[in-house]
Amino acid sequence: MEKMIEMMLKLAEEKQYRRLKDLLAEMNEVDIAAFIDELDSEKAVVVFRILPKELAADVFACLSVEKQQHIITSITDREVATIIEDLFVDDAVDMLEELPATVVKKVLQNANPDTRALINQFLNYPDNSAGSIMTAEYVGLKKTMTVKEAFDYIRRHGVDKETIYTSYVMNEARQLEGVVTVRDLLMNTYETVIGDIMDTHVIKAVTTDDQEEVADCFQKYGLLNLPVVDHENRLVGIVTVDDIVDVIEQEATEDFEKMAAMAPSERPYLKTGVFQLAKNRIFWLLVLMISSLITGGILAKYENAFAVLPLLVTFIPMLTDTGGNAGSQSSTLIIRGMAVGEIEPADVFKVVWKELRVGTLVGVVLAAVNFVQLLIRFPGQPLVCATVVVSLMATVILAKTIGCMLPMAAKVLHMDPAIMAAPLITTIVDALSLVIYFQLACALLGL
Repeated sequence: MEKMIEMMLKLAEEKQYRRLKDLLAEMNEVDIAAFIDELDSEKAVVVFRILPKELAADVFACLSVEKQQHIITSITDREVATIIEDLFVDDAVDMLEELPATVVKKVLQNANPDTRALINQFLNYPDNSAGSIMTAEYVGLKKTMTVKEAFDYIRRHGVDKETIYTSYVMNEARQLEGVVTVRDLLMNTYETVIGDIMDTHVIKAVTTDDQEEVADCFQKYGLLNLPVVDHENRLVGIVTVDDIVDVIEQEATEDFEKMAAMAPSERPYLKTGVFQLAKNRIFWLLVLMISSLITGGILAKYENAFAVLPLLVTFIPMLTDTGGNAGSQSSTLIIRGMAVGEIEPADVFKVVWKELRVGTLVGVVLAAVNFVQLLIRFPGQPLVCATVVVSLMATVILAKTIGCMLPMAAKVLHMDPAIMAAPLITTIVDALSLVIYFQLACALLGL
C-alpha cells in the first residue's frame, strides 16, 4: 500500500490525473482518503474533484476535518450540495460538529430543507448520547406487509440506507413493534406476513442514553446495529457497529487520559495546540503537587527520627515506589473490570477480600526478599531491617486495598472511576506508607 501511495503521489505531482483517476476508482474509500490527506491543499481539491460521483461522498466522510474544511471552502455550492445529500446523516453531523461556524453555515445553506431539518434535529441531541451518533438511514416496514412486499420495498428504497440486513417494523404512529432480518425473509415464503415472523423482543436504546451504555449493549449482545427510539417509543434512527467502534476508541482514549491525570482531548495530539495541551494537564498537576505537600509535612514531623538514625531515610524511596506501584496494579484492574461490566459496586466486599489476600501474598514475598538483602547490606541492624520489611508488607496490603476501593467509591458517587488511577493513588499511598513506616520505627527502635 505504501508503494501504491508513493506512485500515486508521483502521478499527482506530475499532474497525470487521468491515470490517477483510474487507480482511485479501484481503491477503497478509506485508502483514498488517506492518500488525499497526504496531499497539499491545492492538489487535494483537484484529486477530490476527479473522483467518481458515487465514490466522492464516501471518501469525504473519511477525510480529516482540516481537509474537509478546505474542500468545502474551495468547491462550488452545487458540489457542496451534492456531497451533503450523498452523506449519511450521522457522518454529516460528525463533520459539522468539528467544523467552524462559517463553514457549517455554507454546508447547511446548500442542503435541501429536509436534510437541513434532519441534521439540525441530530445536532440538538445531547453530546455523547445515542441520538448524537445514530443515523436516520434505515429500512422501516409494516407488519401487514408480506415477505414479497418487503423485498420489493427494500429493492426500491434500500440503496441509500446504511444497512438493509435488519429492517424495523413500525405501526402507523412510527412506534417500534418488531425487527426482521433478511435471513428471516429468505427463509419464509413470499405470502408470509411480516407480523407473523418479526421478533417483538427488540433490544433498543433511547435517544438520551449515554453512548457508552449503547457500546456496552453492542458488546453484550453481539449486535451489528441497534434501533434508537424517543421517549414515546417512536423509531428515530439506528446506531451501526462502525459508529460504535469509534465510540469505543473515543471512550478508551478518554479513560487513558484521565488515568494519566489529564483532562480528555478530542483532537489528535499532533493537531492540538501547545496551550491546549498545557491546559489539559495543569489542573491535575497542581492538585497532585499540592497533595504531595502532605508527604512533606509527614517527613517534617519525624525529622527528629532522621537525626537519631539517618539510615531510615535510605528506605523511603523503596517504600513509596513499591506502595504506589502496588496500588496502581489494583486500580488498573478494577477500572478495567468496571469498564467492561465484570465488576459492580455491589461486589466491593468480594473485591476487597480478594485484594487483601493478594496483597498479603505479595507483601510476604517482597518482605522476605528485602529482609535477606537488608541483613547482607546492613549487618548488625536486625531491628532496622525488621522495621523496613514490616512497613513494606503493611504498605503493600494497604495500597492494594486503597487501589481497589477508590475506583468503586468513584462509581458510587457517579464519578468516572478512571480519575482514581495511578497518580492520585500513588500520592495517597505515599503519605500513608510514611506514617506507617515512622510509627513502626518509633515503636520498634524507641526513637
